[in-house]
Amino acid sequence: MNIFHALIASHQTQRELTASLLAAPAEGKDRHRIFLELKAELVAHETAEERCFYVPLFEHDTTVDLSRHAIAEHHQMDEMVEDLEGIDTRTPEWEAGAKKLCEKIEHHLGEEENKFFAQAGQVLTEEQKESLGRDYEAEFANLHEREA
Repeated sequence: MNIFHALIASHQTQRELTASLLAAPAEGKDRHRIFLELKAELVAHETAEERCFYVPLFEHDTTVDLSRHAIAEHHQMDEMVEDLEGIDTRTPEWEAGAKKLCEKIEHHLGEEENKFFAQAGQVLTEEQKESLGRDYEAEFANLHEREA
């Protein structure tokens, strides 16, 4: 599995979790549980993606800016998650923040898949794509196990 297939699989999980989070009723424990699952998924994905995808792209002039942009968006999402952690999940304030987070995640995933992947595909060799995919999967699995 190359790096793009590995990242898209993780993106699909994030999309499923954001949809579940937005659909979860305010009352009950599902909303908080799904939020914690999404948080763990994001932490593992972002860290593994930065190490195994964006850092190698810093070596190429044409992909430095996109790497910086993507990493900056990761930090924005992390801050949004931190903000939500301090708010009761049953409140309209939390719901509004969760909606903004989910919109930011979807924006980020779409930008990666529709713009960044094409540029990265031009600078990475097929061997690198395969190697980075293996590296990402191993790193993600290790990080996800620690976060869960």
